[in-house]
Amino acid sequence: MNLNIETIKELIPHRDPFLFVDNCEIIIPGEHGKSEKLFSKDEYFFKGHFPNNPIVPGVIIVEAMAQTAGIVVSYKLREYKEKSVLFMSVNKAKFRRPILPNDKVTFDVKFLNSVRDVYKFEGTCYKENIKVSEAEFSAMITYK
Repeated sequence: MNLNIETIKELIPHRDPFLFVDNCEIIIPGEHGKSEKLFSKDEYFFKGHFPNNPIVPGVIIVEAMAQTAGIVVSYKLREYKEKSVLFMSVNKAKFRRPILPNDKVTFDVKFLNSVRDVYKFEGTCYKENIKVSEAEFSAMITYK
């Protein structure tokens, strides 16, 4: 299932300038998905990270992985309209190559396990099929 930006906005609360997913492919609902993001040269964070040498901050890369996982889980739980996905932890983050202005990247996230409403995922970021970063992270799903 391929999701466009409008469908993504129905699943997670993030909006511009803090939505870092352009589209998402749900491979296995709740378990595996891939998203893409084109980091345009006009992204707000490039002004300060770093002047004359802009690169995407590592926290933005991890956030994009977490947003992708949030979409994957929320797609499976879409019958629950009043829910929140709350980022809890990040572990084993590695940044191997920089992501530069106008780079298009792919985020691949896979479910590792869950305990009650806490979901743990692993994520990998690729640029032109080359691994540029990876991390494990967890989030809690809350229902209203």
